[in-house]
Amino acid sequence: MSGKILIVDDVATNRIVYKVKLGAACYAPILAADGKTCLALARQEKPDLILLDLVLPDMPGTEVLRRLRADPATASIPVVVFSAEGDAASRLAALAAGADEFLTKSCDDQTLLARLRNLLREHEAIAELESGGAPIRALGFAEPVSGFEMPGTIALVTHRPETALRWRRDLEPQMPDKMILISREVALSETALSPVPDVFVIEYDLADPLGGLRLMSELRSRSQTRHAAICIVKQNDGSGGKALAFDLGANDVVYATEDPREIGLRISRLLQRKRTTDKLRASVRDGLRLAVIDPLTGLFNRRYAVSQLADIAAQAKDARQAFAVMVVDLDRFKEVNDHFGHSAGDAVLTEVARRLAANIRHGDLLARIGGEEFLIALPNTNLAMAGPIAQRLCRSVQEEVFAVPGFAPLGLTASIGLAICDPGVSWANEPVAAVIDRADQALLIAKSGGRNQVTISKNAA
Repeated sequence: MSGKILIVDDVATNRIVYKVKLGAACYAPILAADGKTCLALARQEKPDLILLDLVLPDMPGTEVLRRLRADPATASIPVVVFSAEGDAASRLAALAAGADEFLTKSCDDQTLLARLRNLLREHEAIAELESGGAPIRALGFAEPVSGFEMPGTIALVTHRPETALRWRRDLEPQMPDKMILISREVALSETALSPVPDVFVIEYDLADPLGGLRLMSELRSRSQTRHAAICIVKQNDGSGGKALAFDLGANDVVYATEDPREIGLRISRLLQRKRTTDKLRASVRDGLRLAVIDPLTGLFNRRYAVSQLADIAAQAKDARQAFAVMVVDLDRFKEVNDHFGHSAGDAVLTEVARRLAANIRHGDLLARIGGEEFLIALPNTNLAMAGPIAQRLCRSVQEEVFAVPGFAPLGLTASIGLAICDPGVSWANEPVAAVIDRADQALLIAKSGGRNQVTISKNAA
């Protein structure tokens, strides 16, 4: 885990004390005595976390927070406000300005370090998602930031319904989000929990002293709730367990006796961070999809098709089964682009992709591997099965004309080269590229033989 922590305090003794504590915990402390130095070091050093005092000689800590959050270079750095005073006004001002946590300097070291570990884990997870999405954004695939956010869903999980009703009554004036009251059983039910809440607010003493923490562990282990934010609510400060909750994965821990405005701000912060990570995760997922998808037709691209064909060949070899590979090429497609324009050509290719997909089986591989060239792989398929499929694909292109906007309907045909790999014949010596090459050679024969036909290459010589 990264551990560069910027300590901002105007009292030299405090800076030294926390430098020693954090150094002993194997973090790398950086020191600043005022707000201006903090802002400069935050941009220059890119710390993993900032420990910020509210009282500074040149500007209030809340102003430092606002500037950190307003600067894209420092906006995502977690900030823990560490103050000698813990009055409600100071806490609310710090959280409203963008603090991730507010701790008093009387906080015990165990809780402090647990909270730092917790925030550093979250920061590192976000940084990994951002680094994964950077190449995607550079290619222009990232979507613009939405200016409007739909209300989130917050699940209140308590042992007694009256407790959840009281929480909802106190929190509703603080936030516009939807709040639902659910039991532990509903929280763990894949069918009853729809939609999945963005934030779970869980009672620490849920039926027994550690019931809330056990529920949190269960939620973290399940795919549908793994990425939800979790806030644990303790009844009072005297029972301990806050550090344990942070180390087990709680995103925040609050006390039931705290000002509802503060709890509302904390939950809103969790919801905001959850939305950010969801968008980053979706960006990475969409980028991975775009890396293997042809953007025009929605089919797989050549790179993905070749790797998948290698898997199909390996499975066929192990099972001693035949498989078939087809290369499909549209006849005289260049004339379409020359006479009707590239937009018409794109429309034709999209329709051809649809027709090909409609005439193969679920589990077969279909990819666009060139301008007007498509690759089809048929697992567990011999010649007797592949031949009729290839003929059907030929007819699907020929029998129905293509609608070209602004022009008369257009008739097209396709030629297909078909390569069959029979079990026990040349498995060890014929790589996937050679199979594709045999299908290509068969395609050339189909083209030279008059087009609109299927030519078969059974095995390598």
